Amino acid sequence: MAVETWTALTSLGGVALGGGLSYLVQRATQRMTARIEEGKQATARTEARRAERLALLERFVGVAAEAERCAFSRPGDWQDGDEWPALAQDVMNRFWVAERMIRLLFPPPVHDAARTYFLMLNGAVWEGAPSGLELRDGLDPPRLAFLDAARAALDDSAA
Repeated sequence: MAVETWTALTSLGGVALGGGLSYLVQRATQRMTARIEEGKQATARTEARRAERLALLERFVGVAAEAERCAFSRPGDWQDGDEWPALAQDVMNRFWVAERMIRLLFPPPVHDAARTYFLMLNGAVWEGAPSGLELRDGLDPPRLAFLDAARAALDDSAA
């Protein structure tokens, strides 16, 4: 009878040990799976944010190009009923919205550069510039500063 008891206890101990090890392996696997899933979600969020930023940059640059065309085509004298001010107002409104979105989705240095570019271009559209050449030369530094800041922010977010 003692042999049968020891056999039963040994068997029960083996089942308990096997069950405990199985539980530990399953728990470790669950934790690892959860960490992998969190990593995938974080990567997906990062890529979605990057795509959103790129789309916004494309929109900002496109509207800025339209605003520059408005500045270069600005008539010397215009009236409120003319076609140019209505077109310019529409473009500048879209440019203002794009600049505000830059503030929401990018760090402050990018928004500061976008704001400087916006203000300079807004002044050129509504107040004019002495000549087209001076306007182009005046817009190059803030445009390039904005693009450089945006590229640096995108590079930082990819890292």
